[in-house]
Amino acid sequence: MPVLIGTSGWQYADWREPFYQDIPQRRWFEYVLDNFQTVELNVTFYRLPKREVFEGWYNRSPDDAVITVKASRYLTHIKRLRDPTRSVQMLMERVEPLGRKLGPILVQLPPDLRADPAALADTMAAFPKRTRIAVEPRHPSWWTEDVRRVLTERDAALVWADRKGRPVSPLWRTASWGYLRLHEGAAHIWPFYGRRSLVTWGERIASTYDDGEDVFAYFNNDPHCAAVDNAVTFARELQRLGRTTTRVPPERPRTIYNTA
Repeated sequence: MPVLIGTSGWQYADWREPFYQDIPQRRWFEYVLDNFQTVELNVTFYRLPKREVFEGWYNRSPDDAVITVKASRYLTHIKRLRDPTRSVQMLMERVEPLGRKLGPILVQLPPDLRADPAALADTMAAFPKRTRIAVEPRHPSWWTEDVRRVLTERDAALVWADRKGRPVSPLWRTASWGYLRLHEGAAHIWPFYGRRSLVTWGERIASTYDDGEDVFAYFNNDPHCAAVDNAVTFARELQRLGRTTTRVPPERPRTIYNTA
């Protein structure tokens, strides 16, 4: 597959005018997946919806949709990876209706959670073997060869995370696929990314992964509709590098960045 480009969530009031325009809010989900093949569900981190909600998302999305799910904070922030089996089982039972449209499970760890390779291995072992897991540690103690080995043995992707145009994680390749999260750019209007930053990330992907290998890239810089605008730019820059990408909106939204 190509580089799968999407946004982290879609229910943002300040996207209404520049992106959704006359689309009623009840159809924003459909509209996002008409414009992007993939989306990252952040709502699942705060409150795990019932199975019927996931079934609805399956029915309301295109046949080629890839829906990535962020693991519940109960697993990562409350239990802090302790006794993960029941938490993981509940998550997988809820998301089961997504079927073939289920993308990776994103496991984002608390910034104050120090490295525990054994707990991480136990957590990943609780997931079905074919489930793709992307792990985003946020404490520097995680950057060790023991952690890297745990991820590699499970074919779990270390999330390449960016803040203000700089990597905040090692650029390890730990899986047969990749995962990039762009949280906050450093362009002259916050939180946009400038073109140079996006070109650099495109070059990193192109030098690490073949065109036929899956790489998921999600923009989490949602204020001012920056995520949508930057996703369009990123796709164009990747295409200039000869990489195949999934769909993005044909026109960039009218934001304060590109009208300033």
